[in-house]
Amino acid sequence: MKYKMLVLDMDDTLLTDDHTISNENKEMLSKAQELGVYVILASGRPTPAMTAYAKELQLDNSYMISYNGAVITDLKEDKVIFEQTLTQEQIHELYDYSLKSNTHIITYLDGKIVSETNSEFIEIEKNITGLAHNKVVSFKDEVQSSAVKCILLEDPIYLKEVEKDLKVAMPHLSVSMSKPFFLEVAQNGIDKGASIKFLAEKLNILQSEIIAVGNAGNDLTMIEYAGLGVWVDNVDPELRDKGDFIVASNNNHGVAEVVRRFILN
Repeated sequence: MKYKMLVLDMDDTLLTDDHTISNENKEMLSKAQELGVYVILASGRPTPAMTAYAKELQLDNSYMISYNGAVITDLKEDKVIFEQTLTQEQIHELYDYSLKSNTHIITYLDGKIVSETNSEFIEIEKNITGLAHNKVVSFKDEVQSSAVKCILLEDPIYLKEVEKDLKVAMPHLSVSMSKPFFLEVAQNGIDKGASIKFLAEKLNILQSEIIAVGNAGNDLTMIEYAGLGVWVDNVDPELRDKGDFIVASNNNHGVAEVVRRFILN
């Protein structure tokens, strides 16, 4: 099988724990591109927190999926070709739910993280994305427009229970876990798998010609959609049997292993 698209989650998959791309991964991804394979970054991260990595990998003629699938950017043209947002009403509904469930809530406006509270988990998001944090007096007063997504944040064990409840309480929204303490919420039908399908159809690439690599719950739709769904070894334990292969961890160049095994051979 000749694969034409390689879709990569970033945090805990492509990136090591210190948020860098190993030389081994870089080298193999360069070889994949030389063979004409589209290398696509697909992350829950906001777009601005991905662009430096796309430049580092020289993905100038490729595409990028951000905000967990809610935005697709054409890197060659430097323009958004797909965007789906939550409505203001839905965001306010999620805020009310966050109060009821005793979770923190953030969204993104004007390139900043917006919240009404401080939290160790919001600090993690600030460190990952490099975005400024706009802590406001009233979340609802600040959010007077649509936004791409929200994240509910809390202790992992408790947040797992919140995830189950939220899926029942708001079946009209897309809910998935990107990290044990990040519960991502986007518009109905928005996920990484749907965005890959959109791109594949645009590029006339068959489902069977796609490899997707991930590690977490928000990667499951793309792992299931791709012709070859691969987990890195540090995948969430409950997901291990839901892919086709498991490769080395994010800290041991798992992405490079994927390229060597399934693209170069």
